[in-house]
Amino acid sequence: MLKTFDLVLIGVMTATATVTYTIKHRAELKVEEVHRLEAEIKLEKDTIDLLKADWALQSQPNRLERLVKAYNEELKLQPTESTALVHAKELPMLKSEVPVPDVTEAKVSAKGATVASAKSATEASAKSATVASAKGAPDTKGAQATAKAQPIPVPAPRGEAEDADQIETGSVEE
Repeated sequence: MLKTFDLVLIGVMTATATVTYTIKHRAELKVEEVHRLEAEIKLEKDTIDLLKADWALQSQPNRLERLVKAYNEELKLQPTESTALVHAKELPMLKSEVPVPDVTEAKVSAKGATVASAKSATEASAKSATVASAKGAPDTKGAQATAKAQPIPVPAPRGEAEDADQIETGSVEE
């Protein structure tokens, strides 16, 4: 006759067999996934190598020279002059980065004032707007106009130590 202890042991063995089978099945699925990912990685590496080889063929100087000669009439290509090369920091700002001009600055500039007096007028209007807003005055248009006005950044001159190992090329003028 089966005793209670024997039934408990049979239940435990059945549960451990089920858990073992489940773990084994999950491990096999993970191994298949690893093999699939390794195959995808190999395919991508092979594709990259193929594209690099294709780029090397497409950018051969002899081939490019033949193309330039063949399409010179249509394209009218010119060699790049050394004065046409600039550094990224010398390029103009994006339109989205250009600050909105201040109305008071434009009026002062239109009267023939110098840039220094225009800056001092802008600073004075900014100070007066700050004082007015601190006092609780309802003049918010002036504060908004001066809040939008920002100084226009100017490219920094190249330092001797910074670009000592680079070739000095000049800038492009239109």
